[in-house]
Amino acid sequence: MTRTFSDDLRSRVLAASRGGMSARSAAARFGVGISTAIAWIASARAGRLSPAKQGRRVGSRLDAHEDFIVGMIEEAKDITLNEMVLRWHEERAVSIGLSALDVWLRRRGWTFKKRPHMHSSRSAPIS
Repeated sequence: MTRTFSDDLRSRVLAASRGGMSARSAAARFGVGISTAIAWIASARAGRLSPAKQGRRVGSRLDAHEDFIVGMIEEAKDITLNEMVLRWHEERAVSIGLSALDVWLRRRGWTFKKRPHMHSSRSAPIS
């Protein structure tokens, strides 16, 4: 991933634009991409002079429902992800994705392995 541009460069491009220079000319003069200069100028016209926060958002919308999720697991230890999603939709009237729930659970150390791994037979092939 590339580095972010400095706020000083952004302010110089915006100052040049306010001074009457086109976005393409300002981009060429300061060595930034044309689409970058256009986006900076458009966001400045909308009142946003500083860049937006980068990176992933922290947390999940499932964090607020942690007690409900853990309660489902404690109530039925052998519950599947599909059953959890279905029950979530029935009781909370909220649709969540199977993968979103899986990722949320895995990040908190919950796994759903039903039985231990069985080693293959060394004496005879398994049919």
